Amino acid sequence: MTKRNIDAYAASMRIALRVRRTGVQIAAGACLAGAAFVMTAGIAFAADKKTLVIGMDIGDGRTYDPARQADLSPPLTLGAVYETLVTLSADNLTDVKPALATSWTPGSTKQSWIFKLRPKVKFWNGDELTAEDVKFSLDRLMSLKDQPSADAANLVKVDIIDPLAVEITLKVAAPSNLIDLTGTVFSIYSKKMLEAQGAISTADAPTKDKATAWMNGNSGGTGAYHMVSWERNAQVTLARNPYFHGEKPPFERVLIRHIADGAAQLLAIRRGDIDLAMNLNSEQIDSLAGNKDVTIEKTNSVDTFLMTLTNSATMNAALAKVEARRAVAAAIDYDGLIKGLVGGFSLRPPAFIPIGAAGVTEASTKSLGFKEDIPRARKLLNDAGYPDGFSFELTYPNTSYFSTSFQLIAQKIQSDLSRVGIKMDLKPMDAVNWRTQFNGGKTQSSLAFWTATAPNPYVWASASVQRLAKRVYWEPSPEMLDIVEKAHGEQDTKAQQALYLKYQQQLIDQANYISLLQPIYRVGVNKAVTGVELTANIWKMDMKKIRPAK
Repeated sequence: MTKRNIDAYAASMRIALRVRRTGVQIAAGACLAGAAFVMTAGIAFAADKKTLVIGMDIGDGRTYDPARQADLSPPLTLGAVYETLVTLSADNLTDVKPALATSWTPGSTKQSWIFKLRPKVKFWNGDELTAEDVKFSLDRLMSLKDQPSADAANLVKVDIIDPLAVEITLKVAAPSNLIDLTGTVFSIYSKKMLEAQGAISTADAPTKDKATAWMNGNSGGTGAYHMVSWERNAQVTLARNPYFHGEKPPFERVLIRHIADGAAQLLAIRRGDIDLAMNLNSEQIDSLAGNKDVTIEKTNSVDTFLMTLTNSATMNAALAKVEARRAVAAAIDYDGLIKGLVGGFSLRPPAFIPIGAAGVTEASTKSLGFKEDIPRARKLLNDAGYPDGFSFELTYPNTSYFSTSFQLIAQKIQSDLSRVGIKMDLKPMDAVNWRTQFNGGKTQSSLAFWTATAPNPYVWASASVQRLAKRVYWEPSPEMLDIVEKAHGEQDTKAQQALYLKYQQQLIDQANYISLLQPIYRVGVNKAVTGVELTANIWKMDMKKIRPAK
């Protein structure tokens, strides 16, 4: 942050304070004209603790429709405004727990489960939840066939048993796969409310469903809060659900303010203008040590950060050769990335499945994962027919990433590769445009985060050999696809882990994905609030537990 930006920010703070003293009110959800007024709203609401204010980079968000959402930041909002049938606790990512469903038992077939719904649960408009809403929500997820439908590929159908019970049929009904239903893509919303906005749950949904525009500024869920507005690159505003079935939500409203710059978040958390600073880099977090008004919460994540390399000779002739891709992997200084850019606050998984899932440990990385080996990189380049190196283009979003930024990671890798003659041209772009290019398979190489909707290893494995494989123009072997599917349905834990280990070995040999980081998340928390429990997927933090400190 430049001195000019800091001065402008400080000036906006002074304006905000003057506005508060004169009693000027800004309505929640109103269009905010300029950064000064965004800051004004944050301070005015934070002062009386009727409002929780979160500072976060939400520039990647393209939609808040659970059946269409596939970005990093929106699940924080979705988890606050919607609920799922089952959930997970912050300290247990294996055993599902009741949420909208109070119990589940094997159904009429070996492939189905019957879920009993919690009675007298109400949406934020006062209507009661019924089995009709559950069926409508899950049918719409399957019918829209947008990106999240890939996470619902194991879902076959939903049948209504009675007003408070549904039977869900799965392709693979192993108990471990119930964990999929904890993901925000399986959010349950009001059939009546959504149909009034043009939602369709039948096969013609891809062309006839019109509800997404409404869901981008509103919500139809049973969560502790409901969505009031979304101003792109500005703010998400939530209001208390007056009919919430649990303990009364402690805040009248929640503001998730878009603050892309970590320095601005740092200044805001120090001043008490925000309650949580989500995107501070390592140095900024460390600077808060000893601050009497701010604590640091941290947790290991199951999110991964990787570098993709195309398999297409049309896009890049060199990268189409496995030896060249392996040379790239061998030329990267992994320890330098972790120690130099994120202050050591990261693990490094061996491949696509993170440490903590499918029996993957830090020891797995040492025995399986890519290692910095410059002599080997040079030999691989010679084997690939490029003894003097080659060139390729790296695309990435120009935004922050937990304790660092995509830009700094790209520059570090660029420097590492130059040691063996590999020239990497950097191509940063707006987060939304990057996502379009990445999803469309239009990048030779890309830096990407990967966050699973639920901590089921199959979610990672299937993505790597299906939709992500298409983006890098790689066609996995039938044997590899078979390994992944066998692991999906395997009931024995040790046998399942052995299958996933074999899959990871083959994935590393293929070298289309280079796993770089598995963050240890650290968040600045103002002591004015308590109950912040970070989860292994930080964007799914349980917001209803956060409350004003006494």
